[in-house]
Amino acid sequence: MHHRLFTRFAASLVLCLAASAAVALDEAPDTMIKRLSDDVVGLAKDTAIASGDASKIMDLVDTKVMPNVDFTRMTASAVGRTWRQATPEQQLRLQQEFKTLLVRTYAGALSQVKDLAITVKPLRAGASDTEVVVRTLIKGHGEPIQLDYRLEKSADGWKIYDLNVLGVWLVEAYRGQFLAEIQSKGIDGLIATLAARNNKSATKGS
Repeated sequence: MHHRLFTRFAASLVLCLAASAAVALDEAPDTMIKRLSDDVVGLAKDTAIASGDASKIMDLVDTKVMPNVDFTRMTASAVGRTWRQATPEQQLRLQQEFKTLLVRTYAGALSQVKDLAITVKPLRAGASDTEVVVRTLIKGHGEPIQLDYRLEKSADGWKIYDLNVLGVWLVEAYRGQFLAEIQSKGIDGLIATLAARNNKSATKGS
C-alpha cells in the first residue's frame, strides 16, 4: 500500500478504534459515528495516548471499542472462506492477533487526530435497513480525506465492521495478505505470522 495512503489509513482507523462508550440501542448509525468522532478528538489530548502508548491504546480498545465493533465479522471477512474451516480455538487466536496487529500498527497515528475536524454526511438509508454505510469527511492536514464506515444493526445496536479510506476497504486490504499466508502455510501459519509480527512490534516499542 502506498506510504501516504497507509498513513492516512492509520490515522483514520484510529477514529474508528478510539470510541468512548457502548452505544445506545436506539442510537442512529450516523449519530453514533458523529459521537465517536467527536470523542476521539478529546481522547487524543491524553498524553499517553498521544505519545502512541500501545498498552494504553490496547486497554482503550478492550474497554471502549469492542462494544461498538463487530470484530468477529471483521476478522472473518479478512480471513475469507477459510474462516469456516478454522477451529473455534483458531478463530479466537486469529481475532486476538488481528486486533493486536491493528492496535500496534496504528498506535502512533492517534497523535495526528487531535487537530482534525470530522464532518458526518447525511445518511442515505431506509428505516428498515440493517446494513448501512456512513460517510464522513476528515479535514485538517492537506486535502480532505473521505472515510466511510460499514455498520450492521444487531440486537445490541449498530456495530462497525469495516471502513474505507480513499477507496480502500480495510478488510479487503488485509484479505489478500491473509490469503497468501494461508495458501502457503495454512491457518496456523497465518496465526504464527501475525504473532511474530506483533511480538516484533512489541519488542521495538519496549
